[in-house]
Amino acid sequence: MLLNESTQTDHEDSLLNDHIPALTSRRSVLIAGGIAAAASLPAAALTAGTGQTDVSASAANPSKGQHSMSKITTQDGTQIYYKDWGTGQPVVFSHGWPLCADAFEDQMFYLASRGFRCIAHDRRGHGRSSQPWNGNNMDTYADDLAELVEKLNLKNAIHVGHSTGGGEVARYIGRHGTKRVAKAVLIGAIPPLMLKTPANPGGTPIEAFDKLRSSVQADRSQLWKDLTLPFYGYNRPNARVSEGVRESFWLQGMMAGFPAAYFCIKAFSETDQTEDLRKMDVPTLIMHGDDDQIVPFAASAALQAKLIKGSTLKIYKGAAHGLCTTLKDQVNEDLFAFFGARPA
Repeated sequence: MLLNESTQTDHEDSLLNDHIPALTSRRSVLIAGGIAAAASLPAAALTAGTGQTDVSASAANPSKGQHSMSKITTQDGTQIYYKDWGTGQPVVFSHGWPLCADAFEDQMFYLASRGFRCIAHDRRGHGRSSQPWNGNNMDTYADDLAELVEKLNLKNAIHVGHSTGGGEVARYIGRHGTKRVAKAVLIGAIPPLMLKTPANPGGTPIEAFDKLRSSVQADRSQLWKDLTLPFYGYNRPNARVSEGVRESFWLQGMMAGFPAAYFCIKAFSETDQTEDLRKMDVPTLIMHGDDDQIVPFAASAALQAKLIKGSTLKIYKGAAHGLCTTLKDQVNEDLFAFFGARPA
């Protein structure tokens, strides 16, 4: 969420510039291949996605061609998209800004393959959900999550939140209690408060968030590319940079609507969640990298461990903010163990 300008180099700019020709080349190959493939399809298949039904396919398989995106509609008419994989005890994932449910696919696939029902939604304004002007605040995010849980009738659920999603999980518990909650996990999470105030001297000055808002307005496409560097620790010496991961982050960021991209900054930076953390009365695992440049450890996880009674703090040495991707194998096994199972 915050860029550390002192860590960026001319080499990083060259990474972006050098990557453009490769992207263009791959895109040309994919487009050409797609046109050739489409030309070989029967006419009935070409109606897919146009609102017309593939009759022949439906006759062979009544359910085929009738699937639609999984969504709920909230009380204010906002459609919230979610993906629902596997069966068993539900694990509900809340993603960070400016991403979407796709950010948790590594964890979802791992856990769904091991007996859990994994559900991840796109927060309002993000991903495939509606993009309303209103409701881009922590209370509404938490209420949307509560509606999803209730409409899917989820019970004994484990809630996992990364970054802003960690704030969403904490506010959900603060507003709606733990009647349906078995455990909680906060990963690189923003609570209790990111903003520097007289009562929170270890926070980040408001000028940093103002600059972030200006960057969203000026060129958010470039911002998402730049943000990948500190987000995944790719600006550190000897970092193994994955251009694929950077492109995925950029794509998810561009799926977010402009209002959510802008207004969510205030939600994640200025919402005081001290009391939310005190209300978390279920077993809670706190996972945080000690080299997190986005949500610094000392102002977040260290305080969470003190405010959440009986919580467990796991520090990932040298890990960046995006540890669900950069350390996905370790994170997956740690989640699995915390849920009450042994790694396979």
